[in-house]
Amino acid sequence: MSNDFARSGEWSRAELLARVVTESQRHYAEYSVFNQAMADHVGLHPTDMQCVALLDLEPGPVSTGDIARLTGLTSGSATRLVDRLVKAGIVERRADPHDRRRSLVTLAPSARTRIAQAWETPGQAFGAVLASYSDAELSVIADYLHRTAEVGRAQARRLASGETGA
Repeated sequence: MSNDFARSGEWSRAELLARVVTESQRHYAEYSVFNQAMADHVGLHPTDMQCVALLDLEPGPVSTGDIARLTGLTSGSATRLVDRLVKAGIVERRADPHDRRRSLVTLAPSARTRIAQAWETPGQAFGAVLASYSDAELSVIADYLHRTAEVGRAQARRLASGETGA
């Protein structure tokens, strides 16, 4: 695998755009492999691992409906996922104090610790890569990741609904 980043100043805009698309596809594929390995390491299914990662980013408990929206799962699949995670001791389900018909889900403290420990070494490795970028470059990277995540969510909804147009 060659590393042509050194010549990036010589590339045309079309070449740079093509490179970003190629590297984005490579990143997605490699991150899928990483997610599988991390899930195997902590003893979870990759979808469960993604749910745990998303729950870890939430500021507080979320409903099963929120989990469905976060993961792109149907409400029935999200309920089964939460049931699995409760049974495994990864999440806790509590009654919503504002609506007794619904329950809220949060990571169990022991699971939060277990996941943090599993992320320690990979997090340091990813952090070392990020440390090599300037603040301005980090701002662009963060913006790109945020905006492409939004596009990805929208496209996932489009595909899930059966839409075929742009």
